[in-house]
Amino acid sequence: MSESLRDQLLKAGFAAKPKEQPKPAAKKTPVAAHSRPQPPKRKEAEIDLARAYAQRANVERTERERAQREAERIARERKERKQKLAALLAGKSLNAADADVPRHFPHGNKIRRIYCTAEQLGRLNGGELAVAQLAGRYLLVTREVALAAQAIEPDALVLLCDPHAAGEDDVPADLMW
Repeated sequence: MSESLRDQLLKAGFAAKPKEQPKPAAKKTPVAAHSRPQPPKRKEAEIDLARAYAQRANVERTERERAQREAERIARERKERKQKLAALLAGKSLNAADADVPRHFPHGNKIRRIYCTAEQLGRLNGGELAVAQLAGRYLLVTREVALAAQAIEPDALVLLCDPHAAGEDDVPADLMW
């Protein structure tokens, strides 16, 4: 029959001999039998560790709450800007239903287009009209409305031509693609 692992470790000298366990007392007095058992006393290191975990949990909870409040504040401000922009641009769009001349412009690393009339195209390239974005749509508006929209939301102004600026690549703005 093989020896147990404990016996093998004892023979090899890797484990200490177990101490004799004292025999339990026969019976407690009636008063002691009905009293509540006292929890074992915790060591000072366990108390410090528990306190450190509690402090860390409090700090993490406070940080999560602060981040959530900040995200809510940013979302609220964004919503207010969208409402102001929608109120500003309401009814001021000059997009014509019979517009058939496309005007291409870069926006968001893509080439976008807006349709306008021939007269609007000349005014757009001349800087009298501008293109603003609201809720994913491109609106043709006057220069003043576009600048007011830019003051509310900087990304709302998509295209505002400066007629006095030199072309970057010698391609005229009114070139038909």
